[in-house]
Amino acid sequence: MRKFLTAALAATAIMASASAQAADSIALVVSTLNNPFFVNLKNGAEAKAKALGYDLLVLDSQNDPAKELANVEDVVNKKVKLLMVNPTDSDAVRSAVRAANRAEIPVITLDRSASGGKVAAHIASDNVAGGRMAGKLLVDTLGGQGSVVELQGVPGASAARERGQGFHEVVDKASGIKVVASQPADFDRTKGLTVMENILQAQPKIDAVFAHNDEMALGAAKAIQASGREIPVIGFDGTEDGVAAVRDGSLHATVAQQAALIGELGVETAAKLLKGETVPASLPVELKLVTK
Repeated sequence: MRKFLTAALAATAIMASASAQAADSIALVVSTLNNPFFVNLKNGAEAKAKALGYDLLVLDSQNDPAKELANVEDVVNKKVKLLMVNPTDSDAVRSAVRAANRAEIPVITLDRSASGGKVAAHIASDNVAGGRMAGKLLVDTLGGQGSVVELQGVPGASAARERGQGFHEVVDKASGIKVVASQPADFDRTKGLTVMENILQAQPKIDAVFAHNDEMALGAAKAIQASGREIPVIGFDGTEDGVAAVRDGSLHATVAQQAALIGELGVETAAKLLKGETVPASLPVELKLVTK
């Protein structure tokens, strides 16, 4: 009898532990972990989850909306208590958000917004303001005169739309500035290099480049260096590689986000929601301009 009771108590303890663990599980579905910015976001979320005693399940969507939906359906089936998602595409993520809504799992979006479904909170930098910062620096650097190139992020991603919007709000008002090329390079360094190589061949006069993120900016800078031309490049995100490139002169500047802080705030907000607290629908994260 004593052995039976001991075994029963042990089994109960294991079940209770597993139940508590499930109750404390939250998920983070990231657009891609092949980008230092989102790795930093993930790291910030993991550190804060550990500090607050939550189990954090992280899944990589590999910039594929179909994979993103499958990831969300997976965590819904695992019955996590809350979903944080960094969308691959603001429109495409609607199905994933609605899948979580149907399961009554609260959703928080990070860095990029969702254009449909019910979202409890959105945590991101003000990308429009960041685009304006980049545009103003570019205009000031060129003295209001010049031909410029814009490398866009993933078409459909809110960050790409908003950064481009802010940038054009400034440069389109500068009568001496002409945008001679504006093409997507999908937030990717290799694509940034390839797209910039093609633009350099097509455009004999380029005075400055604005890329929607540091990865594309670094790719563009490499293409420019190989061409033997000297063209200032402004990036966006403030990744470690981006800031280092500003310091060594490879990039002219970067509009720095705080990726780890976005992840941390995501988990802090998740904890509040799970405790039944009210949270703001939008939480802005401060930007800063990094120059040499």
